[in-house]
Amino acid sequence: MLYLLYGENKDQAREKARGMIDNLKKKKPDAAFFHVTTENWNEATLEEYIGGQGLFSNKYIVFVDSIFENKEIKEVAVKKIKEMAESQNIFIVLEGELDKATFTKFEKCAEKVQSFGVKGETHGEAQAREFNIFSLGDALGRRDKKNLWVLYNKAKRAGLEDEQIHGTLFWSVKNMILACNLESAKEAGLNPYVFGKARNFAHNFKYEELGALASGLVALYHDSRRGISDLDVALERFILSI
Repeated sequence: MLYLLYGENKDQAREKARGMIDNLKKKKPDAAFFHVTTENWNEATLEEYIGGQGLFSNKYIVFVDSIFENKEIKEVAVKKIKEMAESQNIFIVLEGELDKATFTKFEKCAEKVQSFGVKGETHGEAQAREFNIFSLGDALGRRDKKNLWVLYNKAKRAGLEDEQIHGTLFWSVKNMILACNLESAKEAGLNPYVFGKARNFAHNFKYEELGALASGLVALYHDSRRGISDLDVALERFILSI
């Protein structure tokens, strides 16, 4: 399994990587952790991480940290992208800016690809520049599962957090429920345009379905907070169930 975190704002990318690693260590306390850098790089060792497993653990967690900065290492490591993705072990790759050919290889194979904006730009500014998060709610309201799935993946590539995506989907469902129960935008506490759109979207669902969607979103969020499930995986299942 392979995750790529990349971009010019490497401080944010590194912070995200550390968070992912900490969460994985908590969920898989018996997993062995390895940190690969240009200082300790060895092709044979990488191949062992790809194909091996610990004596007492089910998986390795391997943090591949900025090795593409060395051109010679990059030439070898790029050829291992598919193998890392297909490995039973977990690889988290942190890099700066990537050339198009290298990015394409990651995009085809990685479980998740997340970019981090330019230096000096806040995370929120980068998200606003790259992706309109409200398009997720609109696709859900139209009950357009295919487009929602495409937009979800675009949102992930744009660097949006799972919590933001979840919040937008829940906001859309909540608005549709309000539009079913109340007569005006003022009663609902919504902008008239948002209320009108939510009322139109609500026609694509039975009222009982909206209640089930809301309950499901609440449950999957709390399950992720308790460590029962991963929020990103739960969101994917939710989208595919629409």
